[in-house]
Amino acid sequence: MISVIIVTFNAESSISRCIDSIINQTIQDFELIIINDGSTDKTLEIIEMYEEKDNRIVKISRENKGVAISRQEGLDISKGEYTIFVDSD
Repeated sequence: MISVIIVTFNAESSISRCIDSIINQTIQDFELIIINDGSTDKTLEIIEMYEEKDNRIVKISRENKGVAISRQEGLDISKGEYTIFVDSD
């Protein structure tokens, strides 16, 4: 399995395109960990919409702590043999 980690902050204009590009890959054995790092726009609502439809998506939402701490948090919960980071834009 592959773990894909996205850290996002105020990315309502690009997060759907990003998530779609990942879930539509030919490899389907993955988990998608999306960390909402304190967004104040509609990013969280969009993530939650995807999370309801796809059980491979794991959402973490919290106050802004920055990309480095957020990526580490994603690594701490990831279950994949391989891990990649994708930017939300």
